[in-house]
Amino acid sequence: MRLIFLDLDKTLLGEDYSPESGRKIVRALVETGFEVVLNSSKTRAEQEYYRKAWNLSSPFIVENGSAVYIPEGYFPSDIVGNSGIKREDYHVIEFGMPYSEIRSALDELAGKYGLKYYGNSSLEEVVGFTGLPGGLARLAMKREYSETLFRWERRGFEAELEAEGFRVLQGSRFINVIGETDKGKAARELLGLYSLMEPVESFAAGDGPNDFPLFDVVDHAYLVGDLRHPKAKNISSVEEILGVIK
Repeated sequence: MRLIFLDLDKTLLGEDYSPESGRKIVRALVETGFEVVLNSSKTRAEQEYYRKAWNLSSPFIVENGSAVYIPEGYFPSDIVGNSGIKREDYHVIEFGMPYSEIRSALDELAGKYGLKYYGNSSLEEVVGFTGLPGGLARLAMKREYSETLFRWERRGFEAELEAEGFRVLQGSRFINVIGETDKGKAARELLGLYSLMEPVESFAAGDGPNDFPLFDVVDHAYLVGDLRHPKAKNISSVEEILGVIK
C-alpha cells in the first residue's frame, strides 16, 4: 500500500480556500492507487467539508495531530481494538488536550499580550483575519483540541503557555496552540494500524514547520516552498508530486 499524508493550507488549498485547487491532485493520487489522508491544522468540520468535496473516505488527522478520525468500519475491529472512543460515525484516537483547557489558558493571557484567536473573535473578525468565506469560517470556529492565534501585541505568551504544558507551533501564517502532540505522532499511530493489514510505503506533503514532525515519520517527504528539512525534497507546488512518485 502507498499512503500519502497531505496538509491543506498552502499545500492543497490556495488563497481562496476553494476545494477546486486540490481536486486534480487528490483525484490523480487516488487513481494512481494512493490512500490519501488529510493531516492538517484544520478542524474536523473543515476537513469533512473537503473530504466530501474530494470524495475521500479514508481516516484523517485534525488540529495538528490532536486526533485521528477513523470512519466507522474502515478497519477491522481486531485492528482498532479498544483504543480511542466512539464519536458519531467515527472511531477517534485522541492525543491532544480538550479545547476548553486551551481556551481557558488563553483567556487568562489575552489581555496581557493582546491576543486574538477564534474563541474571543466574532465571525466577522475571523473572516478578516483568515480570509475564509463565512461558511468555512463557521466550520473553523468549531474547535475541539486547539486554538489559533491571529494577532498579538507582544511576545512572551509562548513561554507561559509552554510552562502550563501546551505546545506553541508556528504555522505558515498563524500560531497554533495544542496539547503535547504533533502531526507526526498521530501519523505514526495511523501508519501502525495500516501496517497491521499490509506493508506501507508512506509519503507526506506540507509547507510549514508544523509539518516537520510528520516528515520525520514517513518514507518520502515533500516540502512546498523555500523552507528546509533534512528528509524533505523541496517542490514549488504540490502538483510536482505527481511527476515524482508515479
